[in-house]
Amino acid sequence: MTAPRAWLIWTIGIFGYLVAVAQRTSFGVVGLEATERFHATASAISFFTVLQLLVYAGLQIPVGLLVDRLGSRVMIAGGAVLMGLGQLQLAFADSIPGGVLGRVLVGAGDAMTFISVIRLIPLWFAPARVPLVTQLTGMSGQLGQLFSVLPFATVLHLSGWTPAFLMLAGMSGVAVVLVVLLLQDAPPGTERPHARQGLRATGASLARAWSQPGTRLGMWSHFTIQFSGTVFAMTWGYPFLISGQGLDAGTVAALMALYVAAAMAAGPFIGRFVSRHPLRRSTMVLLIAGATAAAWAAVLLLPGRAPLWLLAGLVVVLAIGGPGSMIGFDFARTFNPAHRIGTATGIVNVGGFIAALVSIFLIGLVLDVLYATGFSQGVLYGLEPFRLALSVQFLLLALGAAAIVASRRKVRRQMAAQGIVVPPLRSALARQRRESLARRRQPARTDD
Repeated sequence: MTAPRAWLIWTIGIFGYLVAVAQRTSFGVVGLEATERFHATASAISFFTVLQLLVYAGLQIPVGLLVDRLGSRVMIAGGAVLMGLGQLQLAFADSIPGGVLGRVLVGAGDAMTFISVIRLIPLWFAPARVPLVTQLTGMSGQLGQLFSVLPFATVLHLSGWTPAFLMLAGMSGVAVVLVVLLLQDAPPGTERPHARQGLRATGASLARAWSQPGTRLGMWSHFTIQFSGTVFAMTWGYPFLISGQGLDAGTVAALMALYVAAAMAAGPFIGRFVSRHPLRRSTMVLLIAGATAAAWAAVLLLPGRAPLWLLAGLVVVLAIGGPGSMIGFDFARTFNPAHRIGTATGIVNVGGFIAALVSIFLIGLVLDVLYATGFSQGVLYGLEPFRLALSVQFLLLALGAAAIVASRRKVRRQMAAQGIVVPPLRSALARQRRESLARRRQPARTDD
């Protein structure tokens, strides 16, 4: 299961996911151009991404059920076809309805991809490797965002709107060919219980996945620490840095590249932490949520424009939220049987994207209200309006943290009933220190 063939299958799946991330985040780079092309307000531009994420989030549970029934190969290829059609539509759209239709297709195709790739991992890799490979999956997918920040943005500025989106459509075509020709759902001889499930069994599987407290803990973990980075990368980060903070396009591109690099660097560390300390996963999630709130507070409360080093720190913290949110999928894996992983993963994946679409919409709405009331002094994307609009994220961070604590209590009560007691963090750290001191005091062994 760890043979080169498994890594080949994983690589093909990763390429499909990389393409999906590039399609998903491409609109975050064209916010200013889209405002001019479609003669749109801030709310209208946010609606593009909100509707895309609404489609994405709304399809997560159906897609999770379908991938358990049909397998990853069909779903990844179908998703790439939809995303390619969406980018073709967007390439030639010159009105808001036409652009919205393109983003809906992109959201639908994107929704079919990530869960399907995650579904491959426990089928092709040994259980001990799954947390790390899962983090590598999220980390590698971030290269898609790097593609949208650098090559796509370059083509957009040099050749224009239509060639840039045609290039993205071509990437989807390459993904379809590779997946159809090379991807397999599972190693030869692996039983496929999803192929035998009827509709009644499918509904029962969904109910069992939701009733499992560990699944809900995973969903709230994803909700809390994934959305802020998504908001920043997909919609409001670029206008905030350009118009609000007064940075030039080259500096913003470098910060977005830093976002990708930081996410890739954090992924393996978080994967190893989850493997070694599975009882402390929720603690790591809460720490990341606290760091996210602190980083935004530092930038938004500082008088005047933030220094570049502080903006870079914000970018790094937001980037860590991406691989950190993958802990939610580890909850889904460990608290559900193999034949229900796709369904549970779909439930978890809903969390972060619902939080993101709510946040994106509210930020755009606040910006428009401030502009209409004269607070913005005629500048739609000014620094002061952004301070107030981006602050709505604190409400979602607080809600998510409270839900994590409540869900964790239910999970630990369930574990205690099974004889698994989670010791207090202080006790666990003290025990680790005692064990470390004991190992140091042991005399070195010598061979006679």
